[in-house]
Amino acid sequence: MTEKIVEDNNIVTAKFLVKALRDNGYRNAATALAELADNSIQAGATSLELLFAENPIGKARGISKIAVLDNGKGMTSIELRQALRFGVGTHHEDANGMGKFGMGLPSASISQCRKVEVWSWKKDHKVASYTYLDLDEVEAGAIDVPAPIVQKVPKLWREAALRIGASGTLVVWSNIDKCIWKTAKALIDNSENLIGRIYRKFIEAGTVKIRLAAFSELTPTIKTRDSLALANDPGYLMAVTSTPPPFDKNPMFEPDGDTGLETVKFYVDGVPHDVSVRFSLAKLEARSDRRAAGKEPSGKHAGKNIGVSVVRAERELNLDQSFVIGYDPAERWWGVEINFPPALDEIFGVTNNKQEARNLSEVFAAIDQEGKQGASIDEDWRAGLFELVNLVNRRLGTMRKAMKAQGANRTDGGGRQRHNRAEELATIAQKRLLNAGELIETANDKEASELSPEERKTQIALVLEGVGAPPDVAHLLAHDAVILERRFTIVSGQLDGSAFFSVTSKAGDIIVTLNLEHVAYRHLLAVLELPEDSNENVKELTERLERASTGLRILLLAWARFEDEKIGDAKTQVKEFRHDWGRFARMFLEELGDS
Repeated sequence: MTEKIVEDNNIVTAKFLVKALRDNGYRNAATALAELADNSIQAGATSLELLFAENPIGKARGISKIAVLDNGKGMTSIELRQALRFGVGTHHEDANGMGKFGMGLPSASISQCRKVEVWSWKKDHKVASYTYLDLDEVEAGAIDVPAPIVQKVPKLWREAALRIGASGTLVVWSNIDKCIWKTAKALIDNSENLIGRIYRKFIEAGTVKIRLAAFSELTPTIKTRDSLALANDPGYLMAVTSTPPPFDKNPMFEPDGDTGLETVKFYVDGVPHDVSVRFSLAKLEARSDRRAAGKEPSGKHAGKNIGVSVVRAERELNLDQSFVIGYDPAERWWGVEINFPPALDEIFGVTNNKQEARNLSEVFAAIDQEGKQGASIDEDWRAGLFELVNLVNRRLGTMRKAMKAQGANRTDGGGRQRHNRAEELATIAQKRLLNAGELIETANDKEASELSPEERKTQIALVLEGVGAPPDVAHLLAHDAVILERRFTIVSGQLDGSAFFSVTSKAGDIIVTLNLEHVAYRHLLAVLELPEDSNENVKELTERLERASTGLRILLLAWARFEDEKIGDAKTQVKEFRHDWGRFARMFLEELGDS
């Protein structure tokens, strides 16, 4: 018997295509919900409610339905039916639109659930247009979105909502089978900061309020969680944010440079488009060392916001990790935001689910192969991206050096240097030895009494800034030197040449600058600094001390070799220097014995 073959020449089979589309790259429920929020904002909504209904009974306990309610302009029945079709959006030709791919509502929804229902109204929610998409029906052979009918918004959502606008849209997910979080609490805990980060610019401007509320299906008027999303700024330049105190009402970072803002120009068909790049660095007080700053609540918050924030149409796509030194906890203390218009979507390689700008990451990866080898890219459409990536890399290099100096000069949280004990004891020793006539009064000593306190602060701060100390660090150290009557200041900074340290006498202060770039710094001083997220045990701490001890011995051996190479008068002079320094060291270290 010959088998009868049914010829089917469709390019795709609907039910298998929909199955494939479920795995469409949304990282989690929060990013899928963001797609729905995009539609709402583009529809003019000023209020968004993310509503999480839970079944409180038996094995089915947990999230049963998720809804997004907005007060946007709503859709007609024709628009509503089209909105549930894949690739049939209404904003394809909108060059500046937040969403123009026509995939958001159905694609995002089926990434988390098997059934999505939509109510939309122009004047009254009691006569809303209603339709749905059900994967069970699609797999059974359904190929059309059901024709909308008139239906009132269900009571569950009317009672759960804070308010229902004169116009708006309600999207409801049910038969949720892909959401990794099973309870409303877990979903909100893992979504609130992400939603606040994606839409931070709208929240800060007050143009959109986003409410997150959880409740039992049995009692929708009683909320188990109810809050407004706060802006979450990874650049930490916004004032009122989700950052823990004391930085919840004041920015934790400050612009790097005068404004921290640079612009790169891109051209599309001869039309110029500006891409803005904003750079920021943690304030000195954010990295205070009362405890390791990275373990403070604000430091932990920053640890979840590491990366370059890529923003499109004021809405964040992602935090790009390509630029991050993954093993370094200090990476949390810088911020970079790239903000570009949708007209550059093709150049940046924006994915249709708005999860990333793929070309930006790819160009970063190609910089070593092409950028540093001087490859010709002038006529390449990637030229702007290369310029952008090189700008970010260059500024990050400068900021990392500033952070290194800032980290080496962190304060105790009260504005005082962590390592000022040495300066204090040296000041006491100097005063004692001058009074005893064992030290010679220098011109620098006399300047301490000849200049006013403000003149001394200004001159000392200028020296400190000149060796690369951040301005806030420089002014704090200068203040301490004058007000606390310290005559020594140790600062970590950048020095030219091979010197491990430099000595500058100014306005009564002796400033010792330790060269951050010198190998001795890395093997002697930096090795004794615990990383901000350190949980080292006794063995690991002992190894640190042994490494520092070995480094000190090697340093002395390097001096010995230096001295051995000298001949004649030079050798005699070097030996005398060694004896004189040893004498001063003995006199100063006597103070340590009394401490």
